[in-house]
Amino acid sequence: MIRVGIVGFGYWGPNIVRCFSELPGSKLTAVCDKSLDRLIQIKDRYPAVQAFEDYDQMLASDTIDAVVIATPTASHFAMAKKALERGLHVMVEKPLAETTDQCRELILIAEANDLTLFVGHVFLHSSPVIKLREMVVAGELGRINYISSRRLNLGPVRKDVNALFDLATHDISMMLYLLGDRPIRVSCSGIDLLQPGNHDVCNLTMHFPENRMGMIHVSWIDPRKERVLTVVGDRKMAVYDDLEQEKIKIYDKGIVAPPASGDFADFQISYRYGGSYSPFINEREPLKAECGDFIRCIAESQTPLTDGENGLAVVEVLEAANLSLRQFGTPIAIGADREDADETKTVKRTAR
Repeated sequence: MIRVGIVGFGYWGPNIVRCFSELPGSKLTAVCDKSLDRLIQIKDRYPAVQAFEDYDQMLASDTIDAVVIATPTASHFAMAKKALERGLHVMVEKPLAETTDQCRELILIAEANDLTLFVGHVFLHSSPVIKLREMVVAGELGRINYISSRRLNLGPVRKDVNALFDLATHDISMMLYLLGDRPIRVSCSGIDLLQPGNHDVCNLTMHFPENRMGMIHVSWIDPRKERVLTVVGDRKMAVYDDLEQEKIKIYDKGIVAPPASGDFADFQISYRYGGSYSPFINEREPLKAECGDFIRCIAESQTPLTDGENGLAVVEVLEAANLSLRQFGTPIAIGADREDADETKTVKRTAR
């Protein structure tokens, strides 16, 4: 039985408490929050759980084997590091940390202590996204040309992070999962209307190897709620609408380009219009599935799908996108391409 302590009871924390309290193989033994009123609410519902206002006291209580961190992003690194250094398994709500350097440090500490480091990319545990991944891997959609998404709503507006970190994290994690690759270059633009320096609307573009692309539009000042992701393959196309009862629709549509020819008159594009259908999806609650996977990975010493490396890959995109955002959409290379670009700049500066 894995004893679990949860810290943070804002928007998402109470849902996490419910899931772990209902999971076989786990026992909710401790909760922590700075708000006494929130702790009282949790204690009223779960009287056997120990409540702490101080995080260090909870870590030192010897009542937990694992910690779930559902606090503001700026606190993720310090709190996760403390827990790992005490020998506790850690699950961190998205994103894993604010920077790639922080992510790498957490990964090293977890590996050195043989601990599970788990990131809350909840959509990777949702049935529709898993179904899409199966279809992509099986080649049902053909070669994936691009993926686009819209994540819009009127609020909730956050002060601690911008819309990029708050909303785009979900879609970045899904696109990296579906494409099975990391982007080589990103660009991001946006506007800060409500709080100077904290962008409310962002448009992120990710360029992947093999001439593929991901596009993400996020906003918390939009009049209509949207949660739509479109996967465009050269055989078929898929639309995942999280607000619809039928989550996925497959479209047997496409464009057939003619063979390469030097004669413009021979260049004729043909269009294929087929039918559409919704595949069967065995629905489950993504958050409960995510929490259950955390417990399973601890118990079986398995590497999670959303491990530290997975969290690092997403933060790598966020970090580069945030830099591009501050530079009004300037493309930023990441991964090996960024290292090559930095090396080239160093050579040029040395030559001068």
